[in-house]
Amino acid sequence: MDVQIKRGLLEVCVLAALCKGDSYGYQIIKDIEPYISISESTLYPILRRLEEGKQLTVYSIAHNGRLRKYYQLTDAGRFRLKEFSTEWDEILDVYRFITGEVERLD
Repeated sequence: MDVQIKRGLLEVCVLAALCKGDSYGYQIIKDIEPYISISESTLYPILRRLEEGKQLTVYSIAHNGRLRKYYQLTDAGRFRLKEFSTEWDEILDVYRFITGEVERLD
């Protein structure tokens, strides 16, 4: 998959994973992995960007004697997800165009 497309999809996948509730890095990876591959080294920069963009907030809770960072979706993050779902219709139109043209090559 194209790196730029995957990067954008991963950001939205992280936001979607937080729709069901607050979560931490390893759990987010487990929630996303059935759909798209993501590593810790990819996830944490995404989480930082989303936090800087005010699409999620971060807090820590002690777990087994260590602090675990939890990520929480914000209203801006919810808005981004809704915005993406409307953008996806346009992406599907482009996909249909491309696949239609590719079929004509055969």
